Order: sequence, then C-alpha cells, then structure tokens
Amino acid sequence: MLHIAVCDDEKKLADSNRTVLESVLKELGEPAEITVYTDSSNLLYDITEDGFHYDLLLSDIEMPQISGMELAEKIKSFLPEIRIFFITSHIEYAIDAFELSIFRYIPKSEIEKRLPSAIKDAVSLINIEADKSYVIQSKGRFEKIPFKNILYIERDGKNAAINTTDGISKVRKSLQTVFDELNCEEFIFIDRGYIVNLIHIMQIKNNAAVMKNGTVLPISRSHLQTVKEKINSYWGKMI
Repeated sequence: MLHIAVCDDEKKLADSNRTVLESVLKELGEPAEITVYTDSSNLLYDITEDGFHYDLLLSDIEMPQISGMELAEKIKSFLPEIRIFFITSHIEYAIDAFELSIFRYIPKSEIEKRLPSAIKDAVSLINIEADKSYVIQSKGRFEKIPFKNILYIERDGKNAAINTTDGISKVRKSLQTVFDELNCEEFIFIDRGYIVNLIHIMQIKNNAAVMKNGTVLPISRSHLQTVKEKINSYWGKMI
C-alpha cells in the first residue's frame, strides 16, 4: 500500500488534490492511504519526530510556517526515496525544484491536465523500483541489488564495480554486459568507464554528473550531448 501526504495551507485546494489522487489510484487499482495537512510544520513533525513514512508528497510551495522548499529539503534526509510534487503558481521556483530532485513541478493552472499523468508516472516508478533488482550469482555467491539502490557502476579492471547506497559490489563482467543485463532506461553510459542511475543525478555541472550523495563523475565529450538529452527527457515532464 502506498502512503501519500498532501500539504497545502488552503484546505479547498488540498481536498481537491486528494480527490484527483483518489480518482487516479482507483483507476490504477492501487491501494493507498492519503493524509491531508494544512500546516506544513505538522507534516514535518510527523516525519522527523514520529517517524511517519510517505512514498509521495503533493505540496504547495508558498505556505506559512514552513515553505514547500524548506519542507522538501528537511525531509529528504529522513525519506530519501520520497517522490515530491510541487504544485504552485510561481514558475520561477522550477530551477530550485530541480536542484532538490523534485519529481514533478506542476503549475496550478494545469493541475487537471498534468497531475493525473504525473501521479501515474510516480506510481509506475515506485513499483518498478520495488520489483527490479540486479542479481549477482556465481558459485557460492548470490546477491540481489535493488535498482533503486544502485548509484553508478564503474569499470575496475576486468570487473564492474557496482556502487550502491550500501557499499560496493563487484562482478567479473564488462560494463556493456552489465548494462545489457540491467535493461532499464534509468541507467545510461556517461563515459566508457561509467554507467549512472538517472534517479540519483542531482545536476550536470562542468561536464560532470553530480550525484545526490555528492560524488562527481566525469562525462566524456562524446557522451555529453546524449546524456543531456536523456536527462532532459527523463525530467522533461517536471516543468
């Protein structure tokens, strides 16, 4: 079951967003528990102090007490995998939303048009990440690594070193072989020696991929344009 929070200081808008959520989730046959907040400080307290878990958050940006931007920044360390939608009238926040790895940025004027598809995309991604894993199997060894935990994969001699949120696992295969076995659009080559997981890229800066954990990986000149295009495509629906 999905756990979803809706946060907007205007109760009418919060309830309206909840109605859209319920309609889309019913269509998908996806069970969910939806909690509505009209005070962002209450939501922050529930997450940071009481340990509430949410898979999705639909939040306004301009709110009293704690803004949506502040809220997102503070809860990311507690719920790093949460998918956050910003729903606002202020398009100038879009760049900051990207820096915070916001899943979607939806103008209030286009809620009916864009929110349903954004919800479907988020649910689909959550289900993919929950189900898909890379399996390393050899004599005396069996290891299952969830796709969502893979940050990047680098060439290490004749091995492929899989860097994850939990450490490093090595497999005696070429990067191309591992890439083919992953067979998932979230993984892309940024250099002959690196495969990265798009969901963990924070930004592209100075011909390098800056990952959410702070790691900076070089992007080769021959891959740069393709990498930018794939990232723009992946995040294109956000703005």
